[in-house]
Amino acid sequence: MNKFAKKILVVFVGLLLLLAGFCLFLNYYWIDEELPKIINEKNKSPYFITYKNLDVSLFSSTIKASDIVLVPKAALKDSIRKAGIYATVESVEVRHFSIWSLFFSDRIKASSIIVNKPKVTLYKKNENAIDYSKSIRSDVVAPFEKVISVNEVELNHADVAILYPKNGKPMLRASNISAKLDGIAITDNLLKRKIPFAYKNYSFSCDSVFFKPNIYYHIRTGKIETKNDGFTLHKLEYLCDMDRKTFVKSVATERDMYNIKVDKLSLENLDWGFRQDDTLFVHSKTVRLDRVNANIFRDKRKTDDLKKKKLYNALLRNLDFDLRVDTLAVRNSILEYEEQVNDVAPGKLRWNPFNLTALHVYSGFEKTKLPDVRILIDARFMDVAPLKADWTLNVLDKTDGFHIKGSIKHFPVERITEFSKPYMNFTGKGILDEVYFDFHGNDNGSKGTFGINYDDLKFTVYKKNDRKKKNKFLTAVARIFVKKDSDEKVRKTEIEVERLKDKSFFNMFWKSIAEGLKKVLV
Repeated sequence: MNKFAKKILVVFVGLLLLLAGFCLFLNYYWIDEELPKIINEKNKSPYFITYKNLDVSLFSSTIKASDIVLVPKAALKDSIRKAGIYATVESVEVRHFSIWSLFFSDRIKASSIIVNKPKVTLYKKNENAIDYSKSIRSDVVAPFEKVISVNEVELNHADVAILYPKNGKPMLRASNISAKLDGIAITDNLLKRKIPFAYKNYSFSCDSVFFKPNIYYHIRTGKIETKNDGFTLHKLEYLCDMDRKTFVKSVATERDMYNIKVDKLSLENLDWGFRQDDTLFVHSKTVRLDRVNANIFRDKRKTDDLKKKKLYNALLRNLDFDLRVDTLAVRNSILEYEEQVNDVAPGKLRWNPFNLTALHVYSGFEKTKLPDVRILIDARFMDVAPLKADWTLNVLDKTDGFHIKGSIKHFPVERITEFSKPYMNFTGKGILDEVYFDFHGNDNGSKGTFGINYDDLKFTVYKKNDRKKKNKFLTAVARIFVKKDSDEKVRKTEIEVERLKDKSFFNMFWKSIAEGLKKVLV
């Protein structure tokens, strides 16, 4: 090797050593001096962040930190009043970061961040557990964006709780969350929106969620899985936290008490989000609920709620967001309705199994034309009698018009005793071979055709002050005036009833059925 080549080699090796030394100096200086300042002193978020171990590689552009603790800076001055996020994180890995952004923007810019086993507690200032436009924006996204800017976020095995500071009780708790977002963008304009960031793809799963929306109810779920175009939820519960007596005492007027369990809820071809004007849209090809068990209880001894009850046309028409569900399916379910009118047991109606298919369940939001909502019901009334109904309405019809027709077949009358004995103080025997109804109506009332074919019908009326003893006089009167059978043919009549505006659609439907029974039987 000639002298010139040796000189070139020495210079080249020297430059490499100088560059390596410079990188080592940067690595040492940045790890020991600049990175802690960015995380703590130059951190413009309202949170103080500490860590136990930190590993930075300038060559692979990765940052790994472990045993991380995050607390509000305000908590360092006032440890009694808690507000904001408190968190511990097992480890965080930042990949493909830009070192130059650290020197010039005091913020970590990277390709992705992976957060492992965080345990997060958010103390709310009020009892609203989830206020999307404020909580997510001010408490989560904005502080995060001030510390780090990334394209992809991955969250593994997280536990999250939202507590009310006054009593420490959970408003929301979610266990073992895993989530992934990519194509993330955060701008000043996006931070003003309901979802304060943009993304291309997402996935989310968790083992369970507990949520308490008010003093009466809680919501609990099993496993949840969702991604760009689908959503699945297992073991949903919407249960009242009070017994019936306490619930009735706590409400000022008549109100339904709900206890609902759903084995599985799924949404197919899901598309949801917020428009630029922050309007929510939810579109799904199919929403399916499997094995719903729903009990609805009402105590009629409470004062009537005299506010107008909207029919389903108006309820859908007045929704302030864009809802579009092509098919709503309820399968293999049980529906129970109970009414209490005195101190004895409530009257009970039951549909088991209960199956429903609803087509074109759309809101009227910003719509000028919509297809009819069509609801098909296939059930067994009081566990035994096949019931079918076909119910149509149009959301944009401001008269709230509807058409419902259907039938009940082969119903043994004694099965209605669960409802008629406590509610109306009578029992019956005989067979309703077929009950047929075909009603049209609107917000003002209902009219149409009612028919019934029955055999060997007998009623027994009981004493008002001793419900175990038969009222012989009223029983005799009932048997005189009630026609025993329909002579093997359907007896038809026309009915017309006026709607009580402070009652529901189902009250009007029941009044229509009762009017038909009275005209045919008496």
